[in-house]
Amino acid sequence: MRKNFGAKPYLYPQPVLIVATYGEDGTPDAMNAAWGGISDTTEIGMCLSKGHKTVKNILARGAFTVSMADEAHVTECDYLGLVSANDVPDKLARAGFHTTKSELVDAPLIDELPLSLECRLLSYDPATGHLFGEIVNVSADERILNEAGKVDPEKLCPITFDPFNNAYLKLGEKVGNAFKDGSQLK
Repeated sequence: MRKNFGAKPYLYPQPVLIVATYGEDGTPDAMNAAWGGISDTTEIGMCLSKGHKTVKNILARGAFTVSMADEAHVTECDYLGLVSANDVPDKLARAGFHTTKSELVDAPLIDELPLSLECRLLSYDPATGHLFGEIVNVSADERILNEAGKVDPEKLCPITFDPFNNAYLKLGEKVGNAFKDGSQLK
């Protein structure tokens, strides 16, 4: 038997995305966003309401970065979703985060969050909040790479949002091989 929840944004896993921009005066800003994901090969889509300072910054600068929140920074990343830069302009610094300017887009990289997408704005619809960005680069701090130079999820320790229980969960262990295990059924 199933229980119906109605039309809700409930999907597992929901990445916890930290969207970073520069304000008009150059102050780094970031927000926590749960509704987003890859929408094409080099494109990310998110649902961000127009009232966010971060959205205003993206529209003004045409660029942003998206970092994966991680287990080591749950409190800081959650804070970025609780406080608005419209009210607390230095909220990124208050969270204890430091930034470095991306070499490819006019947006900050958050030093403490080791995996980031560097993006250019493609489109934004203020009526729906749908924002699309071109992924110009994916950068990863070497501390989360394995011996083969690929991102090691165990070193990254990304978290996801559990919309049913308003909780953050860390991703678990490997359970299979993509594009391989299913070939057993061919």
